[in-house]
Amino acid sequence: MQCEFCKIIRGDAAAEILFRNQRAIAILDINPIHYGHVLVMPNNHASTFLDVPDEELHDLISVTKVVTQAMVASLNPPGFNIFSNNGRAAGQSVFHCHFHITPRYDDDKIQFILKLKKYADDEMARYAERIRHYIDTNPIHEIH
Repeated sequence: MQCEFCKIIRGDAAAEILFRNQRAIAILDINPIHYGHVLVMPNNHASTFLDVPDEELHDLISVTKVVTQAMVASLNPPGFNIFSNNGRAAGQSVFHCHFHITPRYDDDKIQFILKLKKYADDEMARYAERIRHYIDTNPIHEIH
């Protein structure tokens, strides 16, 4: 497999590994938003968040929290972002699911420029109904 992250996980490519367990790995991003920018990913290849098996999600989220706590405690940023780009339209460039954890600073001038929308009339209710209908008619698993 030519996935850059799989190469790192296999040990075929170099990376600054911060944490690793049976299911997930955390590395420093080679093109950081800020120094200390971390990537957390499952050890098993999954292209997007929706492709990560349910039994691996808990470890992925737990490692994300552990590494975020370490980043905040060691670098002392006044804030941080956790995000995941899924699909080319969302800005994903490496198609192996991963979470970005980046420190944020009051004067860093980094902006996520959003053009927020407003729902018209009953549009919000229609979107909610479409999503609820899918959840109700496609019970993939129980939510605990």
